[in-house]
Amino acid sequence: MTVPVLRAGPSHAELLGRLLYDFNTEFAAPTPPAEVFARRFSKLLPRSDVIALLAGDPDITGFALLTLRHTPYYDGPLAQLEELYVVPQLRDQGIGTALLDAAVTEVRALRAGEMNINVDEVDVDTRRFYERHGFVNVEPGTDFRMLCYLREL
Repeated sequence: MTVPVLRAGPSHAELLGRLLYDFNTEFAAPTPPAEVFARRFSKLLPRSDVIALLAGDPDITGFALLTLRHTPYYDGPLAQLEELYVVPQLRDQGIGTALLDAAVTEVRALRAGEMNINVDEVDVDTRRFYERHGFVNVEPGTDFRMLCYLREL
């Protein structure tokens, strides 16, 4: 099954806001309303350091959100996959893979040196998905896991 993936623009802010809200509520994560996400997306989507991808046409079945930042470790940016979401009843049909492949293609074209993804340790299925696509949580050349730390401000 070929899944069409397109780059989102500012006109997709409301749709992305709803999808991100759905994602957060599915996993019982604290979340602002979809309208707040839509307002934030309308400011983010015109930026050159933000990439949003949509799967499906005409019905949108998922999205990926990436941010880019400069780093002294590479000539190109470091990419962060902030979110990857597929509508629950459509999972396991290649949509997530299509989004992830498109995301990698997009950031490679920008000469990104690395893509980071944060995944909850208990989310075994998602961890397996990323590992199946070549992502690791072990620093290359070592045998210990990398960890992500955060602090809300």
